Amino acid sequence: MRWWDIEPVLALEHDLFPEDAWSPGMFWSELAHARGPGATRRYVVAEAGGRIVGYAGLAAAGGLGDVQTIAAARDQWGTGLGSRLLTDLLQHASAAECEEVLLEVRVDNIRAQKLYERFGFEPIGFRRGYYQPGNVDALVMRLPMQGLHIQDVQGTGING
Repeated sequence: MRWWDIEPVLALEHDLFPEDAWSPGMFWSELAHARGPGATRRYVVAEAGGRIVGYAGLAAAGGLGDVQTIAAARDQWGTGLGSRLLTDLLQHASAAECEEVLLEVRVDNIRAQKLYERFGFEPIGFRRGYYQPGNVDALVMRLPMQGLHIQDVQGTGING
């Protein structure tokens, strides 16, 4: 993801997460940590037909990875795009020598939870009232990276 991707990413963000969408400043801040020798972030976009149809971000430092965001356009649901985005993030976490990867997911987002479970993430707790407004709880999930083999992703249309 580059700065010129922020506007189309925000449009997708507001469509998918209207109540708790990230602000432009949040994306700018994350991208500021995604370049250079000390980069601690990886942000990618997926394109199809000349438009951004998905994006994902990971923070990785000190042996810990944290999925910051992951989203696929509604017309891409069921196509495997979410799996390809998550695979990209986990490959980066592995390259960054993360021992584990954490994420938060809305307790009412069963579709996303099933994706994470297929990758081996397990629930470890809750963050009460994490998503605002609406006071929706987050399920915290964890994936140990030791012994995990992440297959190479080919032809995904995912750009870092």
